[in-house]
Amino acid sequence: MSPPRVKCPTCGRQIEWSEQAPFRPFCSERCKLIDLGAWLSEQRAIPGDTPAPSGDEIPPEER
Repeated sequence: MSPPRVKCPTCGRQIEWSEQAPFRPFCSERCKLIDLGAWLSEQRAIPGDTPAPSGDEIPPEER
C-alpha cells in the first residue's frame, strides 16, 4: 500500500505523506518558511474574539 498523497498548503504541489517527506505537510523548507512568515506577519490568524486589553494596554485617560 502506497502512502497517501496530500497537497502542500503553500504551493499546492502533491507530496507523499511519509517519513521520506521531512517537511510534511509542506513540500519543502521554503514552503514551510513562507507559511510561518504569513502567521508571523498576521496575514493568517485563527478566528475568534479579540481578548480584552489588560491594564497596561488601556491609555491612562480611559482608566
